[in-house]
Amino acid sequence: MNKVLVTGGAGFVGRHLVRRLLERGDEVHVIDSLAEYTGGINPDSLWPLFDPRDFKNFNFYLQDCREWFYNNKDDDFDYAFHLAAMVGGRLMIENNPLAVADDLSIDASYWQWAKETRPKKTACFSSSAAYPISFQTEENYILLKESMIQFDDNIGMPDMSYGWAKLTCEYLAKLAYSKHGLKSVCYRPFSGYGEDQDDAYPFPSICKRAIKESGSKQLTVWGTGKQLRDFIHIEDCIDGILKTVDQINNGNAINLSTGKYTSFLEFAALAAELLGYNPLVTGLSDKPAGVFARGGDTDLQKELGFIPKIDFRTGVDNALKHYIKNS
Repeated sequence: MNKVLVTGGAGFVGRHLVRRLLERGDEVHVIDSLAEYTGGINPDSLWPLFDPRDFKNFNFYLQDCREWFYNNKDDDFDYAFHLAAMVGGRLMIENNPLAVADDLSIDASYWQWAKETRPKKTACFSSSAAYPISFQTEENYILLKESMIQFDDNIGMPDMSYGWAKLTCEYLAKLAYSKHGLKSVCYRPFSGYGEDQDDAYPFPSICKRAIKESGSKQLTVWGTGKQLRDFIHIEDCIDGILKTVDQINNGNAINLSTGKYTSFLEFAALAAELLGYNPLVTGLSDKPAGVFARGGDTDLQKELGFIPKIDFRTGVDNALKHYIKNS
């Protein structure tokens, strides 16, 4: 049995990771302040897909992780999965960038704690937002490769304050390894999705809009709808994490991606098709759209033995059925 820390473990990614850790028998300690807009859910309010309280090896602390780090110096954690962050979809990133910048304080507190307590392995959660936006424009976009970010070279402009914060966390992971020998790996998830994702994100909002407008002649999405994303199912993300977490120790990053682009127009049209209708899908140009195209190169993932299994059509179909069943 491993003793495992999961910061931000009540959020979307955290809940799925916690479930897998509990099921394999780990002693799991989850810290989450349930900050507004982050999608965190109190276990006492029931998590959507399972109840972690059914597991005797589940421990939950309703607390800001920075406060927890200050007051707890446990030095026997086998793994620390650091997911805690202030993020809540595109509206949060674009309209409240200073709140997102609070991630700098969260990550600094984590690494100071790790320096003292020395968990055997840290998994930090960065983001595809860390990549230079110059490679994500309509005129110039390519699949984003881990090696595009080099801290001893020009790293390029990331996506707003969220991207800067994630880059800083990755840099701290590098310093923690070189200066203190702390083993870690950083993950850059692309557009993760799943049935229990917060409605502030595109995946659930488009699915639920398609259900609500079922049979209509028109369906709308944010931005122009032409923007492209690399959608990866959350369970594939967790597979990738657990498959690769022990293979990198020096703070290097790994994408969690499929290498496949899907536009929001295509996504909405697919959802409608699965529901049995064929609307005209159009964009709402007054809504935030983010970068034009964001997809992740998968070469390193494959080298490390991880290949996503759930195709997007299956993921959308399963989500639609879940939303309809639970509406």
